[in-house]
Amino acid sequence: MDMHRVGIILNGVTGRMGTNQHLERSILAIRKQGGVKIGTSAVIMPDPILVGRNADKLKALSDRFGGIAYSTDLAALLKDPKYSVYFDAQLTQQRFEAVGKAIAAGKHIYCEKPVASTSAEALDLAHRAEKAGVKNGAVQDKLWLPGIRKLKYLIDTGFFGKILSVRGEFGYWVFTGEDQPAQRPSWNYRAEDGGGIISDMLCHWRYLIDNLFGNVTSVSCLGATHVDQRIDENGKKYNCTADDSAYATMMTDQNIVCHFNSSWCVRVRRDDLLTLQVDGTKGSAIAGLRECLIQHGTMTPKPVWNPDIDSPIKFFDNWPAVPTNQNYDNAFKIQWELFLRHVALNEPFRWTLREAAKGVQLAELGVESWKQRKWLDIPALD
Repeated sequence: MDMHRVGIILNGVTGRMGTNQHLERSILAIRKQGGVKIGTSAVIMPDPILVGRNADKLKALSDRFGGIAYSTDLAALLKDPKYSVYFDAQLTQQRFEAVGKAIAAGKHIYCEKPVASTSAEALDLAHRAEKAGVKNGAVQDKLWLPGIRKLKYLIDTGFFGKILSVRGEFGYWVFTGEDQPAQRPSWNYRAEDGGGIISDMLCHWRYLIDNLFGNVTSVSCLGATHVDQRIDENGKKYNCTADDSAYATMMTDQNIVCHFNSSWCVRVRRDDLLTLQVDGTKGSAIAGLRECLIQHGTMTPKPVWNPDIDSPIKFFDNWPAVPTNQNYDNAFKIQWELFLRHVALNEPFRWTLREAAKGVQLAELGVESWKQRKWLDIPALD
């Protein structure tokens, strides 16, 4: 069997997301399954090396997964022809410089989001990658979640009729560290370190909306820092300077209203940590991370407003689930496999750095809308 080996520099995978989703559940899972199959006679095999600044953390991660190669010398690796792909999952503020160096070294680029701190930097990276002729992509994992793929199937088959609106609810209660340890790192709540839920989540909502409901054309956003103080990883109290909640409304070129609430200060009483309710003239659906519930127009109850009696309608009834007719792999792994095919076989890959720059642009305009307390149009990036 022919084997196409792709050397990958994995920078920043000692963090939670990098370790769990990109290293263990994507790259190592692909290796465990024998690579990405190409027909019946060939495979693409990723060959990773871990890179970072802390040798002890790298060694611990390497030992945990069976002795993966690691190095603290990124400059040397960028010169090594064995590694044709550079992946970045560092803090956002460190990404622009590192990705820029990798592009200059002729490496193909795959990058976590946000790809840069500003849309100007993000677009600059896209331009530089295109000019250098290197293949490039950005993580847009939520497109491959089972619930979102079921929702996309409903859209493609005309279940909704005319889509009217989308309501997104995302978030959960992140503990402050006082009574229980926080489940997110403290930098998320410091603007000076690149934190903030607007910059984190509006990037996701941009590619979700663009790929499902039409291109985003305008935004109105209100941010908030609901929790003023938290306790960091060392037990020290600090002031929160970044937004921990965002309430954003977006319009698309299909005239669909999309409203997304994003919060790390909300207790969950819904089916999942992320739910999207899509309402159309012929039916509605509620998609979570894995499941998708539907209510066709013919099954819609007819409520009458009467607050003086208990409602005779049980509104959680009559929402059957879209059947799971296939096996759904890890969303990050699916996109990694597509990118590896793009690198090895030159297959199309439309989730590029340029597409990712649109997400950074929406986050920027969301912050600006909050400051100006007004709707803002979204111009073309170029």
